[in-house]
Amino acid sequence: MKLPVKKTTTFVSLCISMLVTFALGAFIVMSTQSVEAQTGGGRLITVHDRGVETSFITNKATIREALVEQGVRLDIKDAVEPSLDETLVAHDYQVNIYRARPVTVVDGAIRERIVTPYQTAERIAKDAGIILYAEDTTTLKQSSDIVGSGAGLELVIDRATLVSLDLYGKETLIRTQASTVGAMLKEKHIELGKDSRVSVGLDAPISQGMSLRVWLEGRQTITADEDVAFTVEQIKDADQPIGYKQVQLAGQNGKRTVTYEIIIENGIEVGRTEIASLVLQEAVTQVEVIGTKPKTLPYTGGGTKTEWLAASNIAEQNWGYADFMVMKESGWNPNAVNKSSGACGLAQALPCSKLGSQWNNPVVALNWMDSYVTGRYGGWQQAYNFWVANHWY
Repeated sequence: MKLPVKKTTTFVSLCISMLVTFALGAFIVMSTQSVEAQTGGGRLITVHDRGVETSFITNKATIREALVEQGVRLDIKDAVEPSLDETLVAHDYQVNIYRARPVTVVDGAIRERIVTPYQTAERIAKDAGIILYAEDTTTLKQSSDIVGSGAGLELVIDRATLVSLDLYGKETLIRTQASTVGAMLKEKHIELGKDSRVSVGLDAPISQGMSLRVWLEGRQTITADEDVAFTVEQIKDADQPIGYKQVQLAGQNGKRTVTYEIIIENGIEVGRTEIASLVLQEAVTQVEVIGTKPKTLPYTGGGTKTEWLAASNIAEQNWGYADFMVMKESGWNPNAVNKSSGACGLAQALPCSKLGSQWNNPVVALNWMDSYVTGRYGGWQQAYNFWVANHWY
């Protein structure tokens, strides 16, 4: 039956209105929970589990305790990110639960069925105790062979071919997906010069365990193994204080084989040029978590030095002395910190703890300075005279 245009429009409008109302309601609930978590001291935990999102507030110390409190059951093979034993310090967390499920791993003639929570081919293979090389390729798909593999996923590993390569006098075992010798040399970024020679034709097919030799005629070459320095990736964590650093994944230097053309005169090396290189092992990037949360928030209360002096205990007749000494010490910067000594605030109190937690409050600093110069020197004029003579007080 075909509805009239007017009734159809009204029906569609009603559906859109209901969806907007539902989404707005969910947003209000989440916003309310977040506010409750921040004002009530609890943590807002949002759990993503098999497509279902659940939020709750907890005062537990770790993710594990919070999930137990909510009655969330975990299998021994399930994976949770962040980790179950992570201490809860932030206001809210997004917790992902990866449920273990069956995966059939096909590695050549070997077919193995495992139960794993991991989502990538590399982690699934590692969970199955299988070594993957950088040149191997993988395919992760839904199993189409219900009888042979059962329901679940299927990980198929296409192994690279192992070849023995003598590259300018340095023999190395390499792996390749190339089908011909020429394609393999291109894959490995090995460029042949006009004097380079290969033991077989470039169109020769690659076969398991074959041996190849590349040399340079009329040239003197040396080949050496060298380290490839790892890089560092830093993840900034606003929930951790400045100075905090945790190595999440340790870096590891890579290795490469490098061939140099050298020039010898009278038995002495007078020149060297890199002519070929082969990466044996990729460097592993080091991942570090560093804190970015300031230990003390900067002073943002505004005001001028005249207003600060007026609000302090310093008598007006001493403002000139105070202005001179504070300008010399901190330039009237409430957040000033001496990196070498640790002196802080307008008065550059040392140690900074003399000012307490409000060391960057200008009035607090001026009141401490007034008490200090009166007690140590007997007054502001005497303190000023000492500063002029010694450039410190």
